Amino acid sequence: MAVTVDRFLSMLDTLPETQQVDAGKWIALKVGGKGYGYVWEKTRTVGLKATLDEQTALVAERPEVFEVQFTAGQFGWVVVYLDGIDADELLELVTEAWCLTAPRNLVAAHEFGHLYDE
Repeated sequence: MAVTVDRFLSMLDTLPETQQVDAGKWIALKVGGKGYGYVWEKTRTVGLKATLDEQTALVAERPEVFEVQFTAGQFGWVVVYLDGIDADELLELVTEAWCLTAPRNLVAAHEFGHLYDE
């Protein structure tokens, strides 16, 4: 169990129109001009957008892997420690963050495409 920063960044290839914006000390993840995540290579952590309920559940369940980053409106952002999570769970969380942010038509097309991938 553990995901490298490079492995995490390669996961983003599955999420259409994701932009990686170098912000100096971190990489901002955006879709449609809106942020859904951050990567801090130095600390091997990722910040991801989530619902408030998901934020609460993740942090309560495994505080050694997840911590509250901040809340903004109806969203709660979580810090994810890459050393404590497996790739499948991280892909699910980053996909959810992307879906909360991407334009609805892009999300629908992405989900439709996955129906035929299985």
